[in-house]
Amino acid sequence: MQDNAGKCCDGSWDEGVDRIYLFVFFAIINKSLDLMNSGLKNLHAYPFERLRKLLEGTTVNSDKSAISLAIGEPKHPTPEFILNALKSNLGDVAMYPTTYGSTEIREAIAKWLCQRFNLPQTSVNSEKNVLPVNGTREALFAITQTLIDKSSETPIVVLPNPFYQIYEGAALLAGAEPYYLNCTEDNNFIPDLSSVPRDIWQRCQLIYLCSPGNPTGAVIDSNSVKELMALAEKHDFVIASDECYSEIYHDEIHPPIGLLEYANQLGNSEFKHCLVFHSLSKRSNIPGLRSGFVAGDSTLIERFLKYRTYHGSAMPLHTQKASIAAWGDEAHVKYNRAQYREKFILVCGILKPVLEVTPPVASFYLWPELPCSDSDFARNLYTSENVKILPGSYLSRYIGGINPGRNRVRIALVAEVQECTEAANRIKQFLQNSF
Repeated sequence: MQDNAGKCCDGSWDEGVDRIYLFVFFAIINKSLDLMNSGLKNLHAYPFERLRKLLEGTTVNSDKSAISLAIGEPKHPTPEFILNALKSNLGDVAMYPTTYGSTEIREAIAKWLCQRFNLPQTSVNSEKNVLPVNGTREALFAITQTLIDKSSETPIVVLPNPFYQIYEGAALLAGAEPYYLNCTEDNNFIPDLSSVPRDIWQRCQLIYLCSPGNPTGAVIDSNSVKELMALAEKHDFVIASDECYSEIYHDEIHPPIGLLEYANQLGNSEFKHCLVFHSLSKRSNIPGLRSGFVAGDSTLIERFLKYRTYHGSAMPLHTQKASIAAWGDEAHVKYNRAQYREKFILVCGILKPVLEVTPPVASFYLWPELPCSDSDFARNLYTSENVKILPGSYLSRYIGGINPGRNRVRIALVAEVQECTEAANRIKQFLQNSF
């Protein structure tokens, strides 16, 4: 059946009426777009999309095998005992999981937290202080949607610069204004809290920490945490500490201290204003499992559970059981660290004559300064040597006249030892031929 809209009584088309219908149609479309989350238009292109466009159309040296050190995706084999736990519980896909997670997984997480961060066994209540999540990425995003209150003056979310892009996107889509703290070599890549004006703290509702840092590997110090907790208490904001790199460090005797451990040392045994985010992706080489947890302030956990119940973010039961096995074993984690330690020693030894590189305190990244533009370096290295790395400026914003990632690159030592050393030799050769 044909639509008669826009026809005259004699069956001919009235172009004026037709234009009116078109005008109304596009007005409805535009109105629909206006109803979408206004934060979407403020989102920046994701770093790896920018890298793809940077390298698009380039002619690569096909005589050399492709090596990617651009993405922080662990390439070490997943431990067999974790895979076995996953396979042996696949029958659980027949049941709906709860958002709260099983008693067993919450208890496994609480036990690991207390052992790893020297917390009293009674300080982490598995019923109140812990919530399993489907990887830290979705949880770091969702916590901002949970906590931001837009009913008063435009809320502020404070974040380090450079940063994991989810922090910025979460703030924008929650209707908050991001406030960036430059992390440079001058301040040991730690956010300078004293540089933040009082009116920003008054509007701040949440601050993201990343310790150990991505991409710098820096670990926050006790004085900074003490100052931050005092500010959170005074201005009533939440500290969201992304600690997904906490288990990749170089000094076995002195592992990085986490936010909850600092809180307990400072007498904040209830972890007020504090949330930590942990993942199995880097620790246990299972990024595809999408398994982690958030822990801390029981009041905030309760609110987050309510949000996630409606958001539909329950961890599948077979994932929970594989995660229990992973959190309960430290031998594979120690072996994992040893592999990264070996790679840092070898790669830094190769690059040292041509590039100033220093192994970070923790994480699996190098963050060297270059003698040229970071994007030019990344593109030309790819063309010449078929090695991908990430320009540092793609992880940062220009704040106060500087971009902390400018003329730096992030090199993720995630591949096997042989591939990482091969990439290092190619980078060395490229630098020797170019500068």
